[in-house]
Amino acid sequence: MGKRILIVDDDPLLVKLLQHKLSSNGYDTVIAHDGADALRSVSANKGRFDLIVLDAMMPEIDGFEVLRKLGQHQSTKKIPVVMLTARRKEQDVVAGLSLGARDYLVKPFMPDELLTRIGRILN
Repeated sequence: MGKRILIVDDDPLLVKLLQHKLSSNGYDTVIAHDGADALRSVSANKGRFDLIVLDAMMPEIDGFEVLRKLGQHQSTKKIPVVMLTARRKEQDVVAGLSLGARDYLVKPFMPDELLTRIGRILN
């Protein structure tokens, strides 16, 4: 089994693209459709994800709040997070990285670039 990646995004087409791209490159993927779903998934899996791809703009709990909550627990604060979001302002990028994101990629993005960044983080 490959490395486990949690994909957190509320856009079904993007989720399908990411799931296909990651799965076809040997990663085991789990899907969460919003921040609350992501936190439940991380909790249910006892933090056993190798990486999280996280959108910032989602209903209920946004990606920045998810980052905050992950950073508050020993079992989850070391999970690398790649923010993948349309929020491109300097303050958003700085906020994501300050809250613990390992990388920050702005939509629209190149799937192969995301794969390269994920590979770099996991290796």
